[in-house]
Amino acid sequence: MSDALLRVGDLRAYYGTAQILFGLSFEVAEGGIVALLGRNGAGKSTTLKSIMRIEARVAGRVEFEGRDLAGLRTHQIARLGIGYVPGERRIIADMSVRENLELGRYVADRDRPPAGLDQILSFFPALAPLLSRQGGHLSGGEQQMLTIARCLVGNPRLILLDEPSEGLAPKIVKELTEILGQIHRDLGTSILITEQNTALALALADQVGLIDSGKLVFWGSRDALAERADLMREYLGAQSQSRGAAHR
Repeated sequence: MSDALLRVGDLRAYYGTAQILFGLSFEVAEGGIVALLGRNGAGKSTTLKSIMRIEARVAGRVEFEGRDLAGLRTHQIARLGIGYVPGERRIIADMSVRENLELGRYVADRDRPPAGLDQILSFFPALAPLLSRQGGHLSGGEQQMLTIARCLVGNPRLILLDEPSEGLAPKIVKELTEILGQIHRDLGTSILITEQNTALALALADQVGLIDSGKLVFWGSRDALAERADLMREYLGAQSQSRGAAHR
């Protein structure tokens, strides 16, 4: 991918003295969607946290729009145009939906002004009647949508999504997949998503990486992975393709 928006090279990550990632290298193209798949504990979430410089001690090279992110703090990376949607969602429970959304404005930039509320709600119409409701009173699916919507307010060029289907019912996962596809089509936002839900990932991504024990064991198109039933069984489990997110 010569037009890479994000380049990751020989990425290594450590929690204390324990090494978690072992030399990951991949790219996310401008306007592309990349999915990182793997079992629990494979290193998927650590990969996203390492890009954002959260928690882990990191070595290797990460470039965004050709700029080396070494030495930058998390908030500085966010201001460059990388949005991060954590697996824990991190909704402010005692703030309203509107107030949670307003928090997304703080990572916008003069050259990348925040997105308008009406535009964001066009992707998440279910949130429109809930603007005055406290975040802690939302359902799990509503909280996930709010987390992604808050990220979009900052008008990122690249979104890092960590296990967005985790704990959600199949109907909500289907709706979320459609919303993410619409965001990509309408805004041209690049996406790097980690998932255990293989069906969701393959419905969205054009490039797929398989992570196992902190190493990238496969990289290629979603069609190439779909033809590798052996890899799907070995690294994702035979039931991953049909398994619903709510049953994980």
